[in-house]
Amino acid sequence: MRSCRLCLLWTSVLMGTTLLLTGCIYNYDAAVGRLSPAEQAEFSIYRYIMTGAQTRTYLAKTTAAERTAYLSQIGLAQRFQKLDPTDREAVQSGAPRVGMSADALLFVWGEPAEMVGDGRRYSRWHYMGSSLGRSPNYHPWEASNRVEVYLANNKVLGWVDVLPIGDHGGGGECQGQGC
Repeated sequence: MRSCRLCLLWTSVLMGTTLLLTGCIYNYDAAVGRLSPAEQAEFSIYRYIMTGAQTRTYLAKTTAAERTAYLSQIGLAQRFQKLDPTDREAVQSGAPRVGMSADALLFVWGEPAEMVGDGRRYSRWHYMGSSLGRSPNYHPWEASNRVEVYLANNKVLGWVDVLPIGDHGGGGECQGQGC
């Protein structure tokens, strides 16, 4: 009898937590959906570079003017304006390009899962997921893949998708075709 009550308690806690988290996700999507098309375009520029707290604060603002002022207050508007014009275009398109600055890449894909090396000389950034289809969705990454981005002198040299091997006879990773 006691274990039945304990099981019921944990089931209730789990269901309540699931409902709460589902509500938070829905509220985020609903808040973004309430923005005008121009505000959604502005938000898409900054959404990957903002922290979770900054995103919540931004979306909680009641007017477009307050949201734009907030971007200046936290320094992101100035950071975006300091980018090279071609980098700003790439950020607005949501797609990285060879030669873009490391800061522009942060706007496009956000913080990498891992950074190796010194970006002023040579570094490699690891992102989880695939480089294909990263831009149009909020969190489109699949944890099994990763993207390695190569940078030198704070500029993107290129990137490669690294796929897991799966059932191909051994450990390690598969890079390229024929895996």
